[in-house]
Formats: sequence, C-alpha cells, structure tokens
Amino acid sequence: MTVLDRFRLDDKVVVVTGASSGLGVAFAQAFAEAGADVVLGARRVERLVDTGKLVEAAGRRYAAVQTDVADPDQCTALIAKAVDEFGRVDVLINNAGVGTAYPATRETPEQFRQVIDVNLNGAYWCAQAFGRAAKNGGSIVNISSVIGLHPGTIPQAAYAASKAGLIGLTRDLATQWTGRKGIRVNALAPGYFPSEMTDDLDESQLELIKMVAPAGRVGDPMELAAAGVFLASDAASYITGVTLPVDGGLTMP
Repeated sequence: MTVLDRFRLDDKVVVVTGASSGLGVAFAQAFAEAGADVVLGARRVERLVDTGKLVEAAGRRYAAVQTDVADPDQCTALIAKAVDEFGRVDVLINNAGVGTAYPATRETPEQFRQVIDVNLNGAYWCAQAFGRAAKNGGSIVNISSVIGLHPGTIPQAAYAASKAGLIGLTRDLATQWTGRKGIRVNALAPGYFPSEMTDDLDESQLELIKMVAPAGRVGDPMELAAAGVFLASDAASYITGVTLPVDGGLTMP
C-alpha cells in the first residue's frame, strides 16, 4: 500500500448524519470522491436527493434515511440501513447538530435539552448503533467545535457544553473500542465555516473572525471534509482519541 493508497476509502460504507445541508453535504461528497458508498441521514429527507446526486456524480452509490438523531431507535435504523443496503458499515461521521445563542439566565430547560439531545446524545446513540454493527472495525469521526475548546464571543452555553461533552465522549469511546473492537474514534473541531448555523453572522462578525484567525479567512467546507477523510482512512490508522482543530489557527496557543 502506497502512502496515497492509505487515504483511499474504496468500497467502504460511510454513514453521514446531518447530510441535508452545509458541512454534511461536503462530507458526503468528499467520502464519495475517496471511493466510498454513503448512507445519508437527516430530518429533512427530501433534501438528501441533492446530496445523493453529488455522491452519484463521484461514481458511488447512496441511500437516504430520514433520521432524527435524538431518537435512539432512528439511529439504530440508520446504521441498519447501511448494513442492509451495502452489507457492511465502516465509518460514521457524527455531523448532525443544532446551535442556539441564549443568555444563560434566560435559556429554558427545553432549549438547553434540545441542543444536548441532538449534539451530544444523538452522537452517542449513533455511535452505540455503529459499535454494535461494525464487525470489521472501523472509524468514528465526531464533529465537535472550537467552541468546545475555547470560549466563544456570544452566549451559547448549551452548544458549548454539548461540543465539549463530545470531546470527552470521543476519548472514552476510543479507550473502550480501539483495542477491543478495532474502532478508532476521533473528533474534528471546526472553526468558522459556511453553514446554516453561521448564516446569521453579520459582516462585522465575519470580519472579526478573519482578523482573529491567523489564516485571515473563514474555512471552505471541503477543507474540513478532507480532514474527516484523513481521520477515517488508513492514513490515520495509528490515531485515536484525538480532537483535531480545523480552524485556521484560531485556537492556537
């Protein structure tokens, strides 16, 4: 196997949650271009047709499943679809997420729980289902955030707690599963990328991000997706339990 071969995911089966928009679309396209078939999960299942077209344009197959990751049964059904459709499951990209920005004294229990249910609990339910179904080892990549590593500039306690919790979950599952099951578990901590969650940023906020980040710009979604392909591939076969910031240097010490 050459060095470049290690980055390929030919004939692997990858599950991507939150695949109906933004970063989820980029992950689906990138993994298809790396040679994988892709199972797409999202609540807005009608949008998965467009994502699927990108997978097919790369010469790979896809399946779409309406999935609310806050429901453990739907997470199990998503992973089962991968096995039923393609005979195996090799990679899970835990990308589904929601964000809120409420002052801590005014955030309601329902608002806080909704974010935790999707961002943290949902990732765990999907990982649980994957861990039970992945018979030949595999890789999980949890999509955390720089907000899980570094304070943000707006009040978002639920989001910060969920993303920091996801980093802890990554370490624990890596400890449990890498040696015993052959499942590596890592996380990405994206900085600022175009997505539905960042659409509300005004021009002054974007300019501030560009000023603070050493790269001097926001990220391109395919830059994050490429890092996900790396962590999922054999190029990262001796990497587990880490959180890799992809943030243009924003969290650099």
